[in-house]
Amino acid sequence: MAGEKRADPDAILAGIKEEGRGTLTVFLGAAAGVGKTYAMLETARERLEDGLNVLAGWVETHGRADTEALMAGLPVAPPHHLEYHGRSFAEMDLDALLARKPQIVLVDELAHTNIPGSRHAKRYQDAEELLAAGIDVYTTLNIQHLESLNDAVAQITGIKVRETVPDKILEQAEIQLVDVPPEELIQRFKDGKVYVPDKAAEALRKFFRPGNINALREMALRHTAKRVDHQMETYMRAHAIEGPWSAGEKVMVCISPSPFAARLIRYGRRMAANMQAEWFAVYVDTPRHMPVGEDEHNLLEKNIQLAEELGAETVTIAGDSVADELLGFVKKHNITQIIIGKPLRPLFREWLHGSLVDYILKRSEGISVHVISGKSQPNSTPQAQTAGRESFQILPYTAIVLMIALLTVLAMPVRSYLGQVNIAMLYLVPVLFSAVVWGRYFSVVAAILGIISFDFFFIPPTFTFTVFDLRYLFSFAIFLLVALMTGTLSARLRQHIIYARQREARMVALYALSREISATNELEKALEQVAKKVYESVESQVVILLPGADNKLVVRAKSDAEQKILVDENEKAVALWVYEHGQTAGRGTDTLVGADCTYVPMRTEQGILGVLGVRPRDSRHLSPEQRRLLEAFASLGAVAVNRIQLVEQAKETHLLAESERLHAALFNSISHELRTPLTSIIGAVTGLLDEDDLYDSVSRRDLLQTIKQGALRMHRLVNNLLDMTRVESGYLQLSKEWCDVQDMIGVAASQVEALRSRPLKIEAAPDLPLVQADFVLIEQVLVNLLDNAAKYSGPDSEISVKALHNREEVAISVADHGPGIPEEDRELVFDKFYRLRASRQIGGTGLGLTICKAIVDAHGGRIWVSGNPGGGALVTFTLPLLAAAPEKIPESEPSASAGDGNGE
Repeated sequence: MAGEKRADPDAILAGIKEEGRGTLTVFLGAAAGVGKTYAMLETARERLEDGLNVLAGWVETHGRADTEALMAGLPVAPPHHLEYHGRSFAEMDLDALLARKPQIVLVDELAHTNIPGSRHAKRYQDAEELLAAGIDVYTTLNIQHLESLNDAVAQITGIKVRETVPDKILEQAEIQLVDVPPEELIQRFKDGKVYVPDKAAEALRKFFRPGNINALREMALRHTAKRVDHQMETYMRAHAIEGPWSAGEKVMVCISPSPFAARLIRYGRRMAANMQAEWFAVYVDTPRHMPVGEDEHNLLEKNIQLAEELGAETVTIAGDSVADELLGFVKKHNITQIIIGKPLRPLFREWLHGSLVDYILKRSEGISVHVISGKSQPNSTPQAQTAGRESFQILPYTAIVLMIALLTVLAMPVRSYLGQVNIAMLYLVPVLFSAVVWGRYFSVVAAILGIISFDFFFIPPTFTFTVFDLRYLFSFAIFLLVALMTGTLSARLRQHIIYARQREARMVALYALSREISATNELEKALEQVAKKVYESVESQVVILLPGADNKLVVRAKSDAEQKILVDENEKAVALWVYEHGQTAGRGTDTLVGADCTYVPMRTEQGILGVLGVRPRDSRHLSPEQRRLLEAFASLGAVAVNRIQLVEQAKETHLLAESERLHAALFNSISHELRTPLTSIIGAVTGLLDEDDLYDSVSRRDLLQTIKQGALRMHRLVNNLLDMTRVESGYLQLSKEWCDVQDMIGVAASQVEALRSRPLKIEAAPDLPLVQADFVLIEQVLVNLLDNAAKYSGPDSEISVKALHNREEVAISVADHGPGIPEEDRELVFDKFYRLRASRQIGGTGLGLTICKAIVDAHGGRIWVSGNPGGGALVTFTLPLLAAAPEKIPESEPSASAGDGNGE
């Protein structure tokens, strides 16, 4: 067993194709003109000849005769035309392809950007939807459009490629490399086979230089070779083939709200792909280095989104030290490779703030650290843009000038009392105020104006900028430095407070919503709470849609009853697409951008349960931070919907199980209760038919008596079942009349056959008043109680009935001398089909006491079980008394006759 070779389960799972998903085949080339489209069409024609259903969704022939010749005979889907800026543009008709559902679709130029108004912003997203529908896709791609190589391509060619495809698209694809020598490709350009002559000449001078072509060709070959290596290794692992496996590597990329971080992310993606390693993109959020302004927040979100698109696991850590938090993450996750950026900046800034790179290098024992240097771009950074905007604000400058002037005017009369040191301290007030309210830039402006005023009005010689004592220059420098430092700290504290409040508001909103929706089991109420919280948090109109009976989305909640969202079919179609595909779409996304709302799927482990739609009040899109908050609300809403649906399902399951249990109990009881009297009746009838075989001790009357008892027992069973049905259906109606309690007891006792051969003791108060009740139903209560007492006591034991009263009610009790009812069962005996465990088999359906309780409750009385002081069970029920009770029964209400006709 020690030498047994086992296949790698992860490798086996990696090789299993997702059920129902199509296969992507990418014809990869180094550059335009290598023949990717030609190779794709040749392969498509071979598949067509094999009998497969092939459809050309979009093919760019560029007017090349040989390419157009291959198109002859291929089925082509008509394009979809869109209007944009007054012009009509043709795009691939995705809906038509999904409707026709061929086996293979040809989609040329995978990196193409669709015209605004299309369902998706990128063509590769169209291909993804086709693959999800189970359709195989053939497509073409140049290596420079791969996202992780974007920086490398720009560095080699000097041209930034704008249209890119995420690497994860190619990771699931079958790659067919299309390659030609650089000389042949250049000759194709010169011959006009790729572009028209004028455009071809310009392309050869700029992008398609021999060196560039060779570099791009090497990239394509290397990428294809890596894919082949990865596929071979996966195959060997899946089939337990021995080989030298690389140790597990883990890569960490340190990111920040900087344009330079995108380069680090792409480098990390390439390194992780080469090492086949897991990789992380980590951002440390500290008070000192947190994003300043909306631009930095958006840039950080953009970098995080890029890392996620390239397959990284993004992690945000809150702490006080960037270096310490990064090193802590490295140790916790066993990181082996660190990628960190080092922008080229003046040395004095590193002396002043310290070097993060040096700190990590000194403490990263046994870990490879890759330092990527690059030029900082201060003019294009969000901080510079923010500073530029601040410099054009009028109000802060005006306020600073007024504050400096006011302090100068107030200090002039008392300058001899205050002294120059105290006056200098006063000028720090505008500096601190400007830092807290407007930021560091304005605090420096306030400091400079304060130094000028202090020098002009208070430093001798006054009213001149001349300074005789050079020591004041040193004081001015210290003042400016103190102002700069305090202003920087105040501004940073201000930003930290703002950011902390935003965080707190988000957390409070999420916590409040989770607490509210967990306290309700009503679906409509929970959805209204979700819509209300989203409305308050993102200040947008909100709508929640859930699938209806016909699987169409139905509006179930809105943030405002007066709002009108999803009134047209287009918006409903977008929401339905989000529900079916589980992807965010609509306004501000890359999918179905023409919608008025942004739609987020309400997702749980069980699937998509609904859609949350948001429409901002103004024309702005949701910020990345708001979108993350919206996704969190959607998740909470989905959890609430799932929980409530599970509660409803549990209730239905419980009711079904209870119904099955009652059905089984009823069936068993009825079958037993019917079998016993039927057996007696059949035996007696058989004896009557065979009179010659009768024994002398068995008379004809005895047999008829047996038949009567069996029939009465069956009649009582049917009556109980009918009474139970009337009780549960709510059709139990009382026909009240003035009744004599002693008459009801006597009639009921005469109906119970078992009491004729055993002692019965009846005690009634001599002054019992009449009660207003339904004679027949109360008689049924007494019959059931007497029958139970007879069944559960010995054949010779006495049964006693007592009737007492007070001013408010009459109490009637039936007592026996049987084994009694245990105290823990005295409440349960009134439940349907509940039977006591007895030492001997006793017949019954378990409905008698249930019917008694229903009848007594309908009369406004009470019924309970207790122990008989002499041993046995004591069942007592009460009937309310009326103050205006007559002394005798009116002539028109013959209660006894009523009992004679309906006693059973």
